[in-house]
Amino acid sequence: MKFAINIINFGDCGDALTLAELARTAEEVGWDGFFVWDHIAWDGRIMPMVDPGVALTAIATSTNRIRIGAMVTPLPRRRPWKFARETVSLDHLSSGRMIVGVGIGDALAEFKSLGEVADLKTRGAMLDEGLQVVSGLWRGKPFSFSGEHYTVKDAHFIPATLQQPRIPIWVGGKWPNRAPFRRAARWDGVFPILSGTDVKTYPAQIQEMKQFLLDYRESDGPFDVTVQGTTPGNDLMHAAEVVGEYADAGVTWWQEAINESRPDLIDRANKTSWLDAVRWRIQQGPPRI
Repeated sequence: MKFAINIINFGDCGDALTLAELARTAEEVGWDGFFVWDHIAWDGRIMPMVDPGVALTAIATSTNRIRIGAMVTPLPRRRPWKFARETVSLDHLSSGRMIVGVGIGDALAEFKSLGEVADLKTRGAMLDEGLQVVSGLWRGKPFSFSGEHYTVKDAHFIPATLQQPRIPIWVGGKWPNRAPFRRAARWDGVFPILSGTDVKTYPAQIQEMKQFLLDYRESDGPFDVTVQGTTPGNDLMHAAEVVGEYADAGVTWWQEAINESRPDLIDRANKTSWLDAVRWRIQQGPPRI
């Protein structure tokens, strides 16, 4: 199992240089990845927010080893050809450390409030077409596509992705909804939002989800299962027990959630500051099995 930081791109973390500093610290203390959220607006709140592409550029140039990416990009609110250019550029800039996370998105402030398509089924269809366009343009060869939502005629984007056969694509979705996981089975990994609030049920849900994915997988290539959760930085033995259950269920990446709803970070922030609390958790390092 590999271990990453999964961190918000708004509030006190809504600054590219701050995120780059945190990513550099994460690399120094042994984390394997650093993933930022991809939001441009937030329902009901007005606060600083940094563009994820700009943040990832700063992160890529401030680190050398860890994998990076956005978890997850709502591709239906992006032009797939622009996204293809951005991600292949980041892949080269990072020397092949980029991972792409995608989903249909669920923040209404980024869809209905900004005039984007709000219907979930339509966004699902746009995501499927968008992934075909992005992966086609990544190849660095002449490419055309004709769909219901996107059309590409005789496009030829170079360079191709540094990683081959492509940048890994992880698909996000809410389990037990089936459509996102049929989609994920066609790509390189899955990032599920599991059902309910009882975390004790999550490993069993992951096993059920993995069996569903196996029924739809047509490739025997590498496939990652990544989940988001929290572990105490000051109790590494308990942290190892927590992530061990997920490893036994087949999880390949653990993403330590750094967000404003973590009680342990809120308590620590009340004594110092939010960023100091975030730095503290990152500096404790990843749990180890």
